[in-house]
Amino acid sequence: MTDRPLTLMAVHAHPDDEATGTGGVLARYAAEGIRTVLVTCTDGGCGDGPGGLKPGDPGHDPAAVALVRRQELAASCEVLKISDLETLEYADSGMMGWPSNDAPGSFWQTPVEEGAARLAELMRHYRPDVVVTYDANGFYGHPDHIQAHRITMAAVEMTGLTPKVYWTTMPHSMMKRFGELMREAHPDMPEPDPAEAAAMAEIGLPDDEVTTWVDTTAFSGQKFDALAAHASQGENIFFLRMGKERFGALMGMETFVRVQGPTGEAAPEDDLFAGLR
Repeated sequence: MTDRPLTLMAVHAHPDDEATGTGGVLARYAAEGIRTVLVTCTDGGCGDGPGGLKPGDPGHDPAAVALVRRQELAASCEVLKISDLETLEYADSGMMGWPSNDAPGSFWQTPVEEGAARLAELMRHYRPDVVVTYDANGFYGHPDHIQAHRITMAAVEMTGLTPKVYWTTMPHSMMKRFGELMREAHPDMPEPDPAEAAAMAEIGLPDDEVTTWVDTTAFSGQKFDALAAHASQGENIFFLRMGKERFGALMGMETFVRVQGPTGEAAPEDDLFAGLR
């Protein structure tokens, strides 16, 4: 036996991603005494500036935005009781098709082998039992999410470690409920065009393909507060407008697809650490 603590490593693209997709599991497992390691790959410099300034607007300063977001990330980690924060500090690539995709030093332009080597060094140090990141499409096609997926999977292979590996996902039933809530909140919102609707339908998975359903209801307040810590991006965080009670009712379950599982646990499972303790 070893006295090394069980360890969860979550690899995310931007400040605030840790709260949106995995805030519940990070808080829950921290409360259970598990070491929680967050790796944030980019500086978030393509986020909103003061007053909602968008990238490309006069006065938008990516370096200043990144500094604010780094402070907000630290506050979020404190709320979620994350044990260790590691930042790779690549430049935020922005949304797919933005000019920032092609900027030298952007995460999207970074060779996968380079990013994977840096992440592999962290994996060798922390030796995670569970690794969580995005699927090959970055959940919704964001270049930095796609790149986070690529370097994570390459890093696991480089190290030869055999953690349980999960990709974040969302069951179609939950996606449908989100759509209903959006229309309730914005009754004048136009129907999406067919291409956009088709793209939305591809996000997530049919409920019966989701392997892992983790109940984090008891930690939904922490998750809400962690999201709220990213105040500079509040305009983009729809969930905050729900209020804490409604948020907790909807966001109390976090869902994943297990893609590597050396313990051979049957699916569906309700614990990322099933078979490890």
